[in-house]
Amino acid sequence: MYTQVRFNTDDGALKEILIALLSEEGYEGFEETDESLRAFIPDGLFNDQVLADIATAHQLSFSVDQVEKRNWNEEWEKNFQPVIVDDFCTVRAGFHNMPRTTTHEIVITPKMSFGTGHHATTFLMMRKMKGLVFTDKQVLDFGTGTGILAILAEKLGAAEVNAVDNEEWAYINAIENCAGNSCSRIRLWQGSLDAVPVQQYDIILANINRHILLQYMAEMAGLLNSGGTILLSGILSEDEEIITDAAVSAGLAKIDRQELKNWLVLELGKR
Repeated sequence: MYTQVRFNTDDGALKEILIALLSEEGYEGFEETDESLRAFIPDGLFNDQVLADIATAHQLSFSVDQVEKRNWNEEWEKNFQPVIVDDFCTVRAGFHNMPRTTTHEIVITPKMSFGTGHHATTFLMMRKMKGLVFTDKQVLDFGTGTGILAILAEKLGAAEVNAVDNEEWAYINAIENCAGNSCSRIRLWQGSLDAVPVQQYDIILANINRHILLQYMAEMAGLLNSGGTILLSGILSEDEEIITDAAVSAGLAKIDRQELKNWLVLELGKR
């Protein structure tokens, strides 16, 4: 059984914030309407005090109901929209029937409902990747999810990409998506950073969340070559200072930032 929480709000930016906060607490699916956001979590993970604290902080009312287990794949297909980054790259699912209008195209088979906030972070990461040189580079994709960024890195000429995710469903899905996009230079691992062979990287991609980025900032800095680049996302704009402070403490310097719908991507370099 699942617990369903409904928040009554028509504020799109606030919905994005709620999705980010609730994802960190174990909520697995989200449905948005014009007037509300519904979030779903397995009964065993539901914590009423955490929910109350989030609602109080954002002055929101909510209701709680029990529902049967959802078919998240079906929900994903109903709600997932293509990610189109300028004329650079399109990420779409196989069921999208659309003409190709970008230089690169990635076709994925979605396996989980993420919520629209992840579209914004994916967009930001891909836009920043357009400006980096990947040719013959060693790349790490930390928290690869469906493998989108790893696949794009290979398409941009990376010599090798190590991609890792601690969720079994993500690991399996990334294998499927890499195969579906004819990738041959991506190695996939299940686990955290300690699951990846220790080596130095020219580019590190990490589109995760604030807590994981803070936990592994020093380790990522240690894996980065001198003159290398780290792209971080999954960051809300209000968390920029704490992330930047941690990066500086780890020997990194902020080079650039971009913002979209209250989400950030930060470009960091090794000092």
